[in-house]
Amino acid sequence: MNLTVTALALGAAACLGFALVLSQIGLRHISPLRGACISVPSSALAYVALAPLLLDMSAFSLKGASIFVFCGCLFPATVTLLTFEANRHVGPAITGAFGNLTPLFAALLAVVLLGEVPAIGVLAGMAVILIGVLLIMGAPRTIPQRAFGWAVGLLLLGAFIRGLVQPLVKAGLADWPNPFAASLIAYVMSAGVVLSGALMRGGGEALRPPAAGLPWFVPVGLLNGLSVLLIYVALEQGSVAVVASLVACYPLAALVLSRALLGASGLTRRVVLGVIITVVGVAVLLRG
Repeated sequence: MNLTVTALALGAAACLGFALVLSQIGLRHISPLRGACISVPSSALAYVALAPLLLDMSAFSLKGASIFVFCGCLFPATVTLLTFEANRHVGPAITGAFGNLTPLFAALLAVVLLGEVPAIGVLAGMAVILIGVLLIMGAPRTIPQRAFGWAVGLLLLGAFIRGLVQPLVKAGLADWPNPFAASLIAYVMSAGVVLSGALMRGGGEALRPPAAGLPWFVPVGLLNGLSVLLIYVALEQGSVAVVASLVACYPLAALVLSRALLGASGLTRRVVLGVIITVVGVAVLLRG
């Protein structure tokens, strides 16, 4: 296994887990949409500031750039909004566990888009992941059934979108092998999508970031932005199934940090077991 790809993907997973926990704290103060209006533009501004130093246009490809633009309209903007809203209801551990479905969608879509046919071991890993997710869905909880079902639907859609974007970005990187450009375009497009949505929904007032959210969602944005760059660099060098599987370990980081910063609220033995099983499924998928 490529150690560089492993380190990049696991680094992205750590950033995602940390961001998930911080966003749970921030969502106590502001709504998911207003949180996204802080986090996504924060990442976009950081990328724009770094562009004069890191953006290399020598191998520019219109096809690759077009793919990055399309992906940027979906991710991270849409996934951020879906994740924040679900996280507000079910917490970071369960939110992260459903994120483990991403490699399942990514592997299946990679078959269609890239011709990467999964081995038997990969299919076995997917089955284990589904078992873990079903355990979490069936665990006792204090959350009303309707709210839990709504959150699960949001998380499934978010996992699908993230799984769709990864093989598409890898295809774009084949034409324009520039992960920084892919990340920059993604965040500029996503910032436009989020801010436009907020403006249409709440007018100019929605674009004024509340002070209570800044200490949480600026770091969330920077962590998520760094995770996207690490994922795209890893995708340039490794297969979609491997990268998606390693990144999907982020619920472990979310679980540990959630226990440390938020206590045991919302966590039961069955939920913890489900998170562990989903991560084991990722390991099985990776070995396959």
